[in-house]
Amino acid sequence: MTRDIGFFIFPDFQILDLTGPLAAFQIAGMVAEAEHYRLHVLSQHGGGVTATAGLEVVTKPVDARRLDTLIIAGGRGTRPAAQPPGRLAAVRSAASGARRVASVCTGAFILAATGLLDGRSATTHWRHAASLQRHYPSIRVDGDRIFVKDGPVWTSAGITAGIDLALAMIEEDHGSALARTVARELVVYHRRPGGQSQFSAMLDLEPDSDRVRQVLSFAREHLGEALPVERLAEAACLSPRQFGRVFRAETDETPARAVERLRAEAARMRVEAGTEPIEAIAASVGFADPERMRRAFLRRFGQPPQAIKRATRMGSPVPSVSRPR
Repeated sequence: MTRDIGFFIFPDFQILDLTGPLAAFQIAGMVAEAEHYRLHVLSQHGGGVTATAGLEVVTKPVDARRLDTLIIAGGRGTRPAAQPPGRLAAVRSAASGARRVASVCTGAFILAATGLLDGRSATTHWRHAASLQRHYPSIRVDGDRIFVKDGPVWTSAGITAGIDLALAMIEEDHGSALARTVARELVVYHRRPGGQSQFSAMLDLEPDSDRVRQVLSFAREHLGEALPVERLAEAACLSPRQFGRVFRAETDETPARAVERLRAEAARMRVEAGTEPIEAIAASVGFADPERMRRAFLRRFGQPPQAIKRATRMGSPVPSVSRPR
């Protein structure tokens, strides 16, 4: 069965919101050596449409073709004041016969303006989540999730999260093995779970110096090993006392707490995947025992690993990590 995937774009769209998901679907057919998907780049009138980066993309006009999936790109042209009635009518027309409808990043504003998100849960780029909620109060906006699926309507976070959304759709259509193969071809992590936070501990800590950033990278690469302050200080080429002072000044956290955050984040991704026992995950990311991991989850996420695993399996909202300061 071949599915028709339509990508709707408009002036000042974000190019990666189109090309990321489009590449995932294209590669799915390539690696499977089957015509799983026919891809269509659409716009209100057809012809050339210019992205925010200045690249012009040739499109087809929205017509009576029946789509399996419609995906709305994001970009500067999605702001609430910039929604021409004709554009919204074109989206409604393209969505009318589709099995599922989706948006990438601020494309959620276009879906919201059509009414397709009324009463549903949705996400968008974290920077614009409050604005989406303010302009469309009937939507339940979760600005911390990678993507949200609410019935036949999917929404994703900013830019590269569109790849995660496409991989999830490929997995839904053709199974996890093909989605993993596509992820390897794209050289990306195999589909971050939808409930994963848009923020990572590495970004949240925001050190100023290359030296501290390198230590954090070293810690993340050696999470399964003992990481006392002496070892981290050695990686930074500083004395333990000097390292502790510099690290706290740049991250506002102790090295031990920062390592716990990295371990909790790594463990959460595997807990949400749902394929490993909690005990094995705790050991692999460096927690001395499952109880220590449980306490770290309670501090970071407000729930123990088992509760997050159940919520992910049931498709329920999962707790967020702390946001950037």
